[in-house]
Amino acid sequence: MRAGSKLSWLLAAESAILLVLPFPVAGPLPHWRAELAWVALVPLLIALLVRGNGFGVARVAHNTLLGYFCGILWYGGTCYWIQSTMQLYGNLSPFVADIMLFLFCLFLGLYFALFALLVSLTQRATGNTAYTLLLTPFLWVAMELACARITSFPWDQLGYSQIDNLLLTRLAPWTGNYGISFVIVAVNCAIACFFLLRSWKARLVPVSIAVVLVAGAYKGFTWPAPHDPTHAAAMLLQPDLDVGSGNNWSQEFFDIQMQRFATLSENVCNPYFAGLPTPATLLVHPECKPPRPAIQLILWPESPAPFEDSDPRFQHWISALAEDAHAPMIVGDIAVVRDTVQPGNSVYNSAAFVTPDGTFVGRYDKMHLVPFGEYVPFQQLLSFAGSLTREVGQMTHGKLRTVFAEGGHRYGPFICYESIFADEVRQFVLLGADVLVNISDDGWYGDTSAPWQHLNMARMRAIENDRWLLRDTNSGITAVIDPYGRVLQSAPRHVRTSLFVGFNYVSSETFYTRHGDLFAWLCAIIAIVLAVDGAFQNHHRAA
Repeated sequence: MRAGSKLSWLLAAESAILLVLPFPVAGPLPHWRAELAWVALVPLLIALLVRGNGFGVARVAHNTLLGYFCGILWYGGTCYWIQSTMQLYGNLSPFVADIMLFLFCLFLGLYFALFALLVSLTQRATGNTAYTLLLTPFLWVAMELACARITSFPWDQLGYSQIDNLLLTRLAPWTGNYGISFVIVAVNCAIACFFLLRSWKARLVPVSIAVVLVAGAYKGFTWPAPHDPTHAAAMLLQPDLDVGSGNNWSQEFFDIQMQRFATLSENVCNPYFAGLPTPATLLVHPECKPPRPAIQLILWPESPAPFEDSDPRFQHWISALAEDAHAPMIVGDIAVVRDTVQPGNSVYNSAAFVTPDGTFVGRYDKMHLVPFGEYVPFQQLLSFAGSLTREVGQMTHGKLRTVFAEGGHRYGPFICYESIFADEVRQFVLLGADVLVNISDDGWYGDTSAPWQHLNMARMRAIENDRWLLRDTNSGITAVIDPYGRVLQSAPRHVRTSLFVGFNYVSSETFYTRHGDLFAWLCAIIAIVLAVDGAFQNHHRAA
């Protein structure tokens, strides 16, 4: 196969399709699709490493374009929901929303171009396809780290495709999600070697490495013992409010809604789903018999309701509910603070903490805001696009991570999009959180795959930090997740309800919690050394 042949472009497109399928596309993920991740990169690797036109600059440039093409297709297939979100809630025309999605794919597709460039430079540096295949997992992890740290959009990293693989996810408390990605790419490389290498000995090298990796993970693996979810209990409110409806609440409507929410927040007898919601698993909660079980925590999600922490009406209702339930509350609201530096106010997307006596004692302000959702990045640069960004909120980034303490326990709250940043979530555990709390409003995604993708990434945070995760959303998926990433109870989407869940407090720290992305940074260092060597390499050994 010549490096510039049409087949190489078809192989890149095939990898893009295979890389989309292991992630939720239009709902919960069928288990068989997750297995496609183990072969998804093989076509792209064949296209990049086949020895058609040597190692010249033209070949490197062509390979980079192949990776870019694959990345554009992958982001389009995985993040297609951006188009409908911009159209429905950003008030953009279908055509403009399509253009914005295309530009998004063009921008983030550059990371796949970076991966292809690193593979090509590594092949130049080593002059050996077998060695390149051995090193490719390091390059992929380096690319994922760059995506997380440079543009802050580590959405659907490859390791998330194996969130239901109880064996492989045992790596996450040590390496984070990056270690899982590493193993998946290593197996892809082992398969690709049979198409790329002529020598049987050379073919056996990547295969041997992949076997060692899988065997090493299996040796240290024991099947998780079931957790006892009876130590503590929480109420998770799912109000199911329409996005954008919060601007039209009259005083009378406000009081009616708050009364409904307060009633739901104390109702332990609502039906629930065991595990991921499917109609066949609808159950009635067993704790409906008197006396009513004690509630250790009440959660209200990030929501489009007009809840401001300084609003006396809001404070009255929340304080009364906390007192009546004798339980602390974490409630999503908006904080408006007078800016002491420049004229105007700072507006924060926040989580307020209320003690059982009804006192507002703390607030966490969201630190990682959603670009083009809660703020406009590079606003001066994009001033020409005022008609596109007019509907975007102008919120202020929070400056301090906060854990809420009550009754000898600490709760680590993070809001919506922050759940995809592993290195940031672990810092709540370092601050002493013995349970994680994620409040979110996934109603912005509509009926797309995004809520399911978002859920899977949040589940990985529970695994990495060995913590229970209470996930409370406006319209679903509201759930309790154990430290092995298993969804034990959840509420159906688009239903106004509340979920009474059991959970435990955990105080231990994992290696990942203590050291963060150490493994990923080591991969990045290796990738940089190989890239520099490859860029200045003029002589190559025979493969």
